[in-house]
Amino acid sequence: MSERTIRTPEGVDLHTRVDGPPEAPPLLAINSLGTDLTSWDAQVADWSERWRVVRYDQRGHGRSGVPDGPYTIDQLGQDALAVLDANNVQRADVCGLSLGGVVALWLAVHAPDRVDRVVLADTAARVGTEEGWRRRAAVVRAQGMDAVVDLVLGRFFSPDFRASGAPALAAVEAGLRRADPEGYAASCDALAAADLRSVVGEVTAPCLVVVGTADEATPPDDARELRAHLRDGDYVELPGAGHLANLEQPVTFTRLVTDFLSRTHAPGDLHA
Repeated sequence: MSERTIRTPEGVDLHTRVDGPPEAPPLLAINSLGTDLTSWDAQVADWSERWRVVRYDQRGHGRSGVPDGPYTIDQLGQDALAVLDANNVQRADVCGLSLGGVVALWLAVHAPDRVDRVVLADTAARVGTEEGWRRRAAVVRAQGMDAVVDLVLGRFFSPDFRASGAPALAAVEAGLRRADPEGYAASCDALAAADLRSVVGEVTAPCLVVVGTADEATPPDDARELRAHLRDGDYVELPGAGHLANLEQPVTFTRLVTDFLSRTHAPGDLHA
């Protein structure tokens, strides 16, 4: 394992971590809005046996820099490319969740020579509405993160998981409360403007679209629409899982991604 801070060509400092053998094929994992690279901890223990797992805190998140907003999906995509460049990665498999999934989709559209296979988890080509994201950004800038934590947790996790008191709940809540308000709000601005629906059909990389059936933020209807416009895509629903499916059902999620990236399945033969 190695951790370091890299600086993008735009001058943004990004906290990165790499796990796994240096000679292994690379896998880039991109975090969701309001979380950081530790949100992949449950997966990395397994993935790092097969891949060199490259993670980073997206700008405005975790230990990365917080430039003034608004941010754009183009900037977030360029940040991902800067992380690959800093780690001497020409091509990688990519796994992104929620906002990270939008970034992964951006990479598949705008930098197809840099990606092999792509996992699009609990995400969509258009997430939410511009009005909703602008409203949330305004609330956070005016009142701070505490004003939206309960709302976000309710959209992140299924009711059953919230009632379980699982450690992941407390960890995500603590991360949200310590998040930088401007970094969070500026990322909401990126989601407000991001709309990749018109270019999804350009993606040539094999994709896995995975979604929890209890995902309120990017529900299965959004995921099915995304899959329908991809040229080459598997689609799997995780029964009962909420928006952060990798935290609610870590074993199943890890297996699905491992099987997809390892091509140990026939097309359309993945199941939760």
